[in-house]
Amino acid sequence: MSALPARADAVVIGGGVIGTSAAFHLAEAGVDTVLLERGGLGGGASAHTAGMVRTYFPGRPDLGQRAVRSLHAYHDFARRTGTPLGLRRLGFLALFTDEREIADFEAGRPDQKDAGVEVELIGPREAAELVPLLDERSVLAAAWSPEAYHVDGLDIVRGYAAAARDRGARLFTHTPVTRIDDDNTVHTPRGSVTADAVVCAAGPWSGEVASLASVDLPLTPHTMEMLFSDVPPARHGELPMTMHAASGLRIRSWKDRVLLAMGAPRDGESREAWLGRIAGHLGTLFPALAGTGLHRAWSGDFDASPGNTAFIGEDPARRFLYAAGFTGAGLCQAPAAGETLRDLLIAT
Repeated sequence: MSALPARADAVVIGGGVIGTSAAFHLAEAGVDTVLLERGGLGGGASAHTAGMVRTYFPGRPDLGQRAVRSLHAYHDFARRTGTPLGLRRLGFLALFTDEREIADFEAGRPDQKDAGVEVELIGPREAAELVPLLDERSVLAAAWSPEAYHVDGLDIVRGYAAAARDRGARLFTHTPVTRIDDDNTVHTPRGSVTADAVVCAAGPWSGEVASLASVDLPLTPHTMEMLFSDVPPARHGELPMTMHAASGLRIRSWKDRVLLAMGAPRDGESREAWLGRIAGHLGTLFPALAGTGLHRAWSGDFDASPGNTAFIGEDPARRFLYAAGFTGAGLCQAPAAGETLRDLLIAT
């Protein structure tokens, strides 16, 4: 087991998509970088997603702008890092079942366009052509964004990690941070390293890491559970990621099954009641899935922030940078987040 170096320009805490993106972009810019990960690379939220990157986020053109910037980086990923991602375009469909959702879409469309997001309003019949499982009578309209792709989040982590190492970064796994001193000395069971700057990208643990440096990041870990359906009786082909705007229910094809997500049980709600809510939406929107069995696929914690707005910035009192609070959308924003952290760090 190798020891930590005594010093570094930057210590990145967290080895998921955000942390490895930060390490890569810093090392590429010539910053002497050390990355510390409490477990294995990509072992947290990065490994527990639906494996989609998209640019359209209803009502969030600011998030869409970072996602557009990140998607350009993913298309260039193989050239930059030497690792192909195998992006497969599926598209993203948001189902509207309330007139207010349509009005909100129309009001926000200019801002989405200014952010570079490609999205259009389509009718129920067009939506059902894209998703044959959909009962077109159950929706009023839908937003269709073709720029959404399947990707393996671990491929992103591994690609960034390998490219960061190639550029001189030193990555240490199974190395939890136990203390951060005022002079940015970061302590671990493996030893200590003093840095000019600390970068917190620890996902659900970012609030805990920040508190070690007496920095307040108001984050709350948020659980997301993914479910598999039974194998549908009829072949459905490859489905785009489809979201019911009112409930947040999301489905997409996953081999011969359907992958679903709708958060997790609310406080005080039983798992049976939560599954019942999901089944109710499925029966209304996708009759072919009515009565289907729902089985746990995987679950994980995500870093949730107030208003689901990610924190990317620097503490005014010390060289402590952070990128956290992505609420499950870290894959969609990781390249842009890494670039922003790099720019903040080397600006002064």
